[in-house]
Amino acid sequence: QVQPVESGGGLVQAGGSLRLSCSASGGTFNRYTMGWFRQAPGKEREFVVSIAWNGGRTYYADSVKGRFTISRDNAKNSVYLQMNSLKPEDTAVYYCAATLMSGAAPSAYYYRSHMYDYWGQGTQVTVSS
Repeated sequence: QVQPVESGGGLVQAGGSLRLSCSASGGTFNRYTMGWFRQAPGKEREFVVSIAWNGGRTYYADSVKGRFTISRDNAKNSVYLQMNSLKPEDTAVYYCAATLMSGAAPSAYYYRSHMYDYWGQGTQVTVSS
């Protein structure tokens, strides 16, 4: 198993950028699919982006396409979320999640929160108008 830990959240003005980091310890990180989810006040948790274990497959929510970029560095046991052109509606707690997933898994699996087994405690992102 792995224990994801997020960092990099904060307060930023609309149009600005933030880079979130997620470090995972306690397991073989390079075998895990990693995802980012977020939850805004009063709303359900939603999918943001995910990346396969080898970085060859990435999946983005429509709401962040063209603005957010996910990447991973398996040598550092880390995954990153570069967030540009931030909007007030991006305000949420962002969670990093991990799962062991077969390379043959349907792409839809990468979007589903219930497919992820290990979760970080979250990092707050606040975008002011």
